[in-house]
Amino acid sequence: MYRDDAADPPTLVCVVGSTTLSYQARAIEDLHAMLKAAGDWVPLGAADEQKPAKEGTVGAWGRSPHNPVGGWYGLRKGYRGRFGMYVPPLLEALGLAELEHNPRNNRMRAV
Repeated sequence: MYRDDAADPPTLVCVVGSTTLSYQARAIEDLHAMLKAAGDWVPLGAADEQKPAKEGTVGAWGRSPHNPVGGWYGLRKGYRGRFGMYVPPLLEALGLAELEHNPRNNRMRAV
């Protein structure tokens, strides 16, 4: 994963094998703010774009009309999902969040 500030809007580019996903770079700050406001653990959720995301998860928030961008953080149609899978580990690496690392049903919270 890397940040492309030359893109419009600035973009997080996530390369997984031969698949490239892209998310608005502001997702880092926006997700951190949402986690701080939640004040506790939030389930990750990792639904593909074509599947509904479980309510109350990071994945659902990443596509909600009620988030700061009013919808999808994902930029590439057909590959906008999986926000709850790929963005949370970045926040952990940046020291902004703590993640659980269980086989399933993981959660995150702001640091």
